Amino acid sequence: MSEDPALGDILDILSDEYARDILAATSIKPMSAQQLADECEMSEPTVYRRVEQLQTHGLLDEQTKVRTDDNHYSVYAATLSEFSLELDTGSFEAAVRHTDDESFPGEGESDTADRFVKMWEDL
Repeated sequence: MSEDPALGDILDILSDEYARDILAATSIKPMSAQQLADECEMSEPTVYRRVEQLQTHGLLDEQTKVRTDDNHYSVYAATLSEFSLELDTGSFEAAVRHTDDESFPGEGESDTADRFVKMWEDL
């Protein structure tokens, strides 16, 4: 795990119910702002505000979905996979693990061909 943004910033974001709902929904599958608004029962402006905060701290990734009719749109996917807080000799340390960090112990990284297939399927 790696050191990431200030503890207070991460705790502020994770204490927000809307931000947690967005992270939970996008950890299942990438979703557009409209899909998130419907799924999480919040307004689109609320979705966009939380998405911006989550992206600023590297907890959410934006991907562009290309359509043949030139109506491209963005979908969002959670990059947060683990958050830990440790109290050690009088100070707190926060660590964030992202989905794109090194693979977990015992898991192999996908090879280039698998990543290409996934990219192609996402188009």
